[in-house]
Amino acid sequence: MRKLTTLLALPLLALSFSVFAQETPVGTWTTIDDKTNQPKSTVEIYETRNGSLAGRVVEVLQSTQGDNPVCKECDGDRKNQPIEGMVILWGVTRDGDTWEGGKILDPASGKVYSVKMRPVEGGAKLEVRGFMGFSLLGKTQTWVRK
Repeated sequence: MRKLTTLLALPLLALSFSVFAQETPVGTWTTIDDKTNQPKSTVEIYETRNGSLAGRVVEVLQSTQGDNPVCKECDGDRKNQPIEGMVILWGVTRDGDTWEGGKILDPASGKVYSVKMRPVEGGAKLEVRGFMGFSLLGKTQTWVRK
């Protein structure tokens, strides 16, 4: 009987871990263009050594600059650097069911915003809100898990 209980419990335990893993922003996401509603880029969000989350552009799917677009409007080290491979999200930490406290870069404008993120639809989508000052004064995009 004990073996049967263990055999039944293991798949449920594995399923609960996979569901929990999907409830985090960690993973690969397709960003959607606000104007065309078409896929714009692929972003990988990962956990850093200090436990915060960061994200880099893995692939640019749509660009007005053609192949190998660069961040023309960025400042400092990012100025004129390729957008593919660029870290655009950093310093994000968990606060309940949201992740916040970090920054997000808009490579099109070169502007850096505060960010809040929240997995929705069982982790299939990610609401990403960029804002300056107050969260109410911002813009939300929905990214789709790949």
